[in-house]
Amino acid sequence: MAQVWKCAGLRWTTGGGPALVWEGGRTSPLTWGRRVAFAVAEGGVRTCAGARGHPCPLRAAVPGRSTGARCEECARLDRAHSVAADTIADDPRPYHVYLAWFGPGMVKVGITAVERGPARLLEQGAVCFTWLGAGPLMAARRTEELLRAALDVPDRIPYARKRAVRSALPGTAEERSAELAEAHARAVALAGWPESLERQPYRPVDHCAVFGLDGLPAAVGQVSELVPGGVVGGDLVAVAGPDLHLAAVGGGVVVLDTRLMTGWELGAAGDDAGAGRLTVPVRELRGPRVPADVQEGLF
Repeated sequence: MAQVWKCAGLRWTTGGGPALVWEGGRTSPLTWGRRVAFAVAEGGVRTCAGARGHPCPLRAAVPGRSTGARCEECARLDRAHSVAADTIADDPRPYHVYLAWFGPGMVKVGITAVERGPARLLEQGAVCFTWLGAGPLMAARRTEELLRAALDVPDRIPYARKRAVRSALPGTAEERSAELAEAHARAVALAGWPESLERQPYRPVDHCAVFGLDGLPAAVGQVSELVPGGVVGGDLVAVAGPDLHLAAVGGGVVVLDTRLMTGWELGAAGDDAGAGRLTVPVRELRGPRVPADVQEGLF
C-alpha cells in the first residue's frame, strides 16, 4: 500500500453534505453513486482518537468494534466537559431544544447549540425534526427533562433501531412528520416551561432526500469491525448519520458505521486486495451475505 491516511471519522456540514475527515484536516466529500473503496493497512493497529481535539498521549490501541474509538482515559476526559454527558452548566451559548423522528414510534428530544444549526440532527441520522425552543443551556436542559418525563420520549435511540427502518419509511414528508407534529403539539401545551426559553413554532425539516433514503433497499449486512489488510468497496447509495449504505456490484446493500473507521490507517484498494471481495467481518441482517468488489483508488 503506497500511501495511507489516518481516518478521523465523518463530518456533516450544513449545506456541504457529508465528508470523511483525515488526520491533518484533509477531507473526502461523499456523493451518491460514487464508488467507495479502501483497504486497511497491513499490520495496522487502530489507535485512540484522543480527546477534545488533542491526540492521545499514549497512542493507545483501541478495539476494532468500538464506536467510541477512544481509550479509557481519553473517553473520561472527553466526557468531563460535555453537554451531551451533562457535565457542564456554564456554557454561555444559546441552545435549541428539538424533537427528532427516526422512524415509526421513534421520536426523541434533545438539545444542540444554536450556532450549530441542524448539524447535530444530520449527525444522528434524524429523518425529520422540528425546533421546540431556544434559550440558555440550563433552561434548554430543564425543558428536555420536562418533555422526557411528561411525554415519555427518550433522549437517545439506538442506531440499530434507526438502521432497521430506513428502507421502509413512509413515502411522503407529511407522513414522515405526522408523529413529530403530534409530539410538538403536546409539548407546547405543557405547563412548566422555563420562562427564559423562547418557544418556536412547528416547522418540520425532512432529511430523506439529503440522506438519499428514497427507494433505499433493505441492507443485507452490517460491517462489524475493520481488520488489518481488510477491504471495503461498493457504490454509495445513502449516508444517514454516521452510516454509509454501500451497494455491492453483485447486488445487496451493506451498512458501514464510519465510527468504526476512526483511528485506522486506510489506503487505496488495489486490484488484488481481497480478491475483489468485502474482506472485513460482516454481520448478516437478512438473506445471504453479498460480497462487494474491490475498486481502484480511495474515493
